[in-house]
Parts: sequence; structure tokens; C-alpha cells
Amino acid sequence: MDTVTLSVVRGALDQVANEMDLHFIQSAFSPIISEMNDCANGIYHPVTGETIAQGQYGLPVFLANMQLAVGRLIPIVEENGGFRPGDVWAVNDPYLAGTHLSDVTMISPFYHEGEVVALLASTGHWMDIGGGAAGGWAPNSTDIHQEGTMIPPFKLVSEGVVDEGALRFVLANLRLPVEVRGDIAAMRSVFDIGQKRLARLYERYGAAEMASGVAEMMDRSEKLVRSYISELPDGEYEFVDHIDNDGHSDEALPIRLKAIVRGDELLFDFTGTAKSPRGTLNLPEITTMSACYVGFKHLFPEVPINGGTFRPIRFVIPQDSMLAAKYPKPVGGYLEVSSAVMNVVFGALAKVTPERAPAAWFGTTGALTFGGIHPDTGRYFVSTWIYPGGYGGSATSDGLVHGTSPLSLAKIMSFELAERRAPIRFRNVSLRDDTGGAGARMGGCGSSYEIETLADCSISILGDRVDHQPFGILGGGEGAGNDVTFSLQGQPWVPPMRSKCQNVMMRAGDWVRASSPGGGGYGNPLDRSLELVERDLNLGYISRETAEAVFGAVIAEETRAGDRSRYALDMPASQGKRNEMSAEGARETA
Repeated sequence: MDTVTLSVVRGALDQVANEMDLHFIQSAFSPIISEMNDCANGIYHPVTGETIAQGQYGLPVFLANMQLAVGRLIPIVEENGGFRPGDVWAVNDPYLAGTHLSDVTMISPFYHEGEVVALLASTGHWMDIGGGAAGGWAPNSTDIHQEGTMIPPFKLVSEGVVDEGALRFVLANLRLPVEVRGDIAAMRSVFDIGQKRLARLYERYGAAEMASGVAEMMDRSEKLVRSYISELPDGEYEFVDHIDNDGHSDEALPIRLKAIVRGDELLFDFTGTAKSPRGTLNLPEITTMSACYVGFKHLFPEVPINGGTFRPIRFVIPQDSMLAAKYPKPVGGYLEVSSAVMNVVFGALAKVTPERAPAAWFGTTGALTFGGIHPDTGRYFVSTWIYPGGYGGSATSDGLVHGTSPLSLAKIMSFELAERRAPIRFRNVSLRDDTGGAGARMGGCGSSYEIETLADCSISILGDRVDHQPFGILGGGEGAGNDVTFSLQGQPWVPPMRSKCQNVMMRAGDWVRASSPGGGGYGNPLDRSLELVERDLNLGYISRETAEAVFGAVIAEETRAGDRSRYALDMPASQGKRNEMSAEGARETA
């Protein structure tokens, strides 16, 4: 296929996947999809399962996870009679399809002239999946069946006809059957959109020309990735980070990575990572791989996404480790582990290409899930709040302030909608001053949310990064850690595992304050321009004490306007103080 036609075809395939994303988001019933975009859609090779195109509005964590899941589903479908036009297969078995039980993947074949030439796949987060805690976030779990309903691969729709008996059986095990039924209908309609748009494309170019173009797209992406890897010095680059605890035993769990560059290939070796713990901080193997791909893609954003992108990357993942969960290990905390995996990729590759790798982002999902019977409707409600935090600084910019997870969350729900759907009220929302790691490029600040319950309900929280803060690189400081505090019947309470608790009973008037971490800093704080330090101080990102003690600022003037201070730095005196601090640091190093 010539270059111009290839570009047109690639753009058309991307547009089909994007339209699938947007259609799902706009038609889903549950706010975790319609407001927070917790979904993904794509087009996949019918034999290998490799990604042909994927929408840009869904979650990065599904980026390669869906490719690997589709590849595993293909032989299962073939063993059970193969695909037929109008079929839809569904699965949420995390040991097969990755992530956790709440993420349900569906696939459907696309036929052209009587042959399956592509597969369409859609993943959506169901607001409830049954189990011991509303919403599926159950940090006390020690078994996958305590976390919810596991769905093995099965044919939900056979040649256009829904298996209503199987669907009723699944929905009967969920707290929100009406909403989930609506989300399933939205997922099915996504396939209708994809089928119609692909039909036009294949009618225009034909199956043979399209197959040639898809193969060329993947080959070009592979060559591009190999060219980037080959520019890196051969060697072994190690990094280690930690999960605070598994929700049961208060012991840190190390995640060790050795990134090995050899020519035009990259190997991620996780030998030495903690063994699979008793609690829910386990990660399915294919999601470990996906988190690595997402981390790698952040360093090379110009590489297009398709199956060829991932070919030059290999893995060593110990099969008894927390990164290769086996039945019946619980996996509900997978986002905490995959976030740490993505950050260790940053940490290891920062040693070989620091101009591309950022410091650690805030690294926790911190899911707060309220559940109970709504006093106005008499029906179950489930409300999950996943809060943003600070990104790490990089060679080119400060870290984003109050950013959503770069791995697993596209948007946050609006406060108004959250309050309308559940008996809760946001008492306070604010940035956390002084939480971004200090550096020549600052880590972004975290944020704080104070949520009051207006009726009796339970709450479960699954987070991390209290004890092990987001790291800085090249001399940058750590971001502040996660922080969770309750007020129960007027008494303060902190969960024994700090950021993890399950089914804590809250009465009307009780509240919880959840404060996300900041991002790590990049480079020596004394290399940050004084003008930027003055700006940070006046925006409230840093305190006067930090400006003086960490950045060497000398305040020339402080004025007050209401309850807000305004500062002006003495630039020459500040530079002199910095010189003294640098000289003292050099003497300590010597």
C-alpha cells in the first residue's frame, strides 16, 4: 500500500475506534463510564489478536491488556464452534483477560464477503460486580470470589439473539442490575457502530488491500520502536519501589525491575519482586505487561498504537510473584500495583534516558466507594470517587497539578452528579499545598476531598502511597504521601492500613477526608529559576518555609490581601543564599 493511502486507512481506522469510544461514553448508564470514561474500544487482528486501532478516549491501562485478552479468547472461541455473524462473547475472568472483575470485555467478529477480517472489542467498568463490598473494591479479600462475580468466556449474543437466561443470572448477582443492563446495551451498540463504519472502509479498499495496509502499519510501528530502543546505550538499569501493604499484613512489598537494553530490543525483568501476597494487591500477568507498555509509551509518545508497537519488548515475570496472579488470588487492588509498575518503568528508564523519563506520578487510585440503600428511592446505590493527584516533573515541564491517573482514569465525575446520585456532600475540595516534590521542575500538587454522608451507608477504600511517597529523579524530592482520615460520630479515626479499609459503617453527618499524593520532583531544586519559585509561592503551591529552606529564597516583601499573602523575592540575595547552599551541599558530598 502506498504511503498516502496507508495514511488515509490508518486515520480511518483510528476514527472508527474513536467513534466507538464516544458512542459508548455517551450511551452508557453508569457514570463511571459516561462521566469518567472507564472503558476502551478497539479493532483487532482476527488471528493474532494484535491491535489494529484503539480509541483515544478510553483508559491507557486497557491499551495492551485488550490485545492480550483478545489473543487469549480467540482459541477459546474456536474450540467452541468459532464466530458467527452477530455473535458477542463476554468475559471478566482476570486470570485470562486481566485487570479485575469489574472490567468486562466483550468481542464481536466483523465479516466481509463471508470471512472474519477483524474483531471488535469493548471493555467497560461495571459499577458493581457483587461480592463482599459495594463497587468491587474489597481490600479485605483473600479470595477472588469474595470480590465479586467471575464470568468465564461465554456467548452472550448468538447471531444477534441475546441469551436472556444467562444475562438474568449475571444481573441477579449485582447490586445495580438496571444500570449494568443499560451498559451492556451500550456495549452492543458500540459493535453496531464499528460494523457499519468498517463495512464502508472494506467496501472501498477490499479485504486484501486492507490486510496489506494493516500489516504495513504494524511493521512500520515495530521499526520505529526498534529505532528508538537502538539509540539507548546497551546495559542493565535497575529500580525498586514498594507497595505499602497488602491490606492484611503491614509489610511493604517490593517491586523490582531490571530494564535490559540489547540492540533494538528491551527486556523488563521483574525478578526479585515480592511473592504473591494474601491480600488483594495482586496483578494479572497481562496487566503487568500492559502497565509496562503504557510507561514505555509515555516516553515515546510519537509512536502510533498498534500490535507492532509492542513486538520489541520482552518480559521476565516470576510466576509466583504479585505480578502474575493465579487463581484464586484476589486482584481488586490491581490499579495500585499496576501504578507502581508504571512508575518503576519510569525509574529504571530514567537511568538511561532521563531527558524522556519523568519522576513518579502520584501512583494511587485511592478508590472511595460508598454503598447502601438510598433513603429516597429504597434501592441500592453505589458511588465510587477516584481522586486525582500530582504528576512528576520532567526535563521539559513541571508535573501537572490535580491530574487524573495517567494509567487508569480519563476524567473525574462532577461533584454535582456525585451528590445527585448518592446521599453524600462534598464539604471541601482543595489543592494540597507543599505536596509536589521539589526540583528544577516541580512535581504537581495533590488534592484533598472532604466528603460527608447524608444517610447511613458503608464505605470501602482501596489506596496506597502513604508510606512510600512518589520518588523524584536527578536530585528531585519526593511528593507528599497519601492521607485518609475519618470523623465517625465526632471522633477522628485512621484505618489501621492507612489507605485501605472495607465496609466501614458511616452514619449521617460522618465524613472522610482523602488527600492524594503529589508528584516527584525532577532535578536539583537549587536549579529552579527564582522567578518560578516566586510564582509557586504566590500560587500557593509551596509555603514560605519551603521557598526559603529548599529553594534558597529570600523574601523581600510580604503583603496581605484578605487571608492571602503576596510575596516578592529579593533576587540578588536569593542567588547569594543559593550559592552558599550549593557550596555546603558540595562539601557534604565530598
